[in-house]
Amino acid sequence: MPHKEETSVSIKELHPTFAAEVRGVDFSKEIPDDVFQEVQEAITKYGVVRFPETGLDDAGHVAFAARFGELDDVSPYNKQGKKHRLPFEELFDVSNLLEDGSIAPLDSHRAAMNKGNSLFHVDSSFNPRRGGYSILKAHELPPAGTGGATEYADTRAAYDDLPEDLKKELLDNDYVACHSLFHSRKTASPEALPGLNPEDHFMSRHKLIQRHEASGRMNLYIASHVHHIEGMDRDKSRQLVERLYTHACQPKYVVSIPWENAGDMILWDNTCVMHRATGGSFEGKYKRDMRRATVHDMSSQAWGSNEKNSERMGYP
Repeated sequence: MPHKEETSVSIKELHPTFAAEVRGVDFSKEIPDDVFQEVQEAITKYGVVRFPETGLDDAGHVAFAARFGELDDVSPYNKQGKKHRLPFEELFDVSNLLEDGSIAPLDSHRAAMNKGNSLFHVDSSFNPRRGGYSILKAHELPPAGTGGATEYADTRAAYDDLPEDLKKELLDNDYVACHSLFHSRKTASPEALPGLNPEDHFMSRHKLIQRHEASGRMNLYIASHVHHIEGMDRDKSRQLVERLYTHACQPKYVVSIPWENAGDMILWDNTCVMHRATGGSFEGKYKRDMRRATVHDMSSQAWGSNEKNSERMGYP
């Protein structure tokens, strides 16, 4: 049996149950297959992988993301009237900037919509085909000590720790959760969306408890996008969603990863972790230019209980 050649990749764990920092990947050239395989093994095991100072430009960012599969794009937002300031439609603008590159005022529509990112969520669960991997890279950062870390929550460990009677209920009933982009945005910033009723819009349907295919571990697929449990009394649904979401957001399941340098990049698996942006004194004062590529989920659960089509949600 051939001996596996050693690479220069090193891994440092960032939390007792998940998340790791990976060093030794040379992003200045095409990543060899054996090194990329180590990255895939790391993301399967840890769910979140940080790469310090990658040196990637926008084109390199998109090319690296495309190694993982088919990429999502911002066209649903453009259709709703949102202007895209970045050079690639495969890069989502998750900055605090307006289309002209200036800092969005705290009372702007842009800032109001960004508030939804401060709730623990998973990317694109509100679409018929959910997001798989996300790759977020810092382009320009506010001064050190002014905030802006990204936090991640380990939903595999959260599932493992559920009471056995609750696990049995969840597995026996095989609940389907209905995810809505407008629900999470209105929850975070109700004044910005007056008169909007999430129930008037499409909701994506995904099983609440799933087996994470890459690792074989069970996972609690919960997020701030979850509006209700299908077929359940609304009061009971609200109580169950709140119980599970609060459980998964406990500090013992959360790691906070600071952004230190432009070029830092974090890869995560939306099918086994939640994430959220955190605020700070930088808000309204300093630029925080963050750009994200999202890979469509490639697992057999990618489409959930939804019809397969090209429709995706967006807001202006």
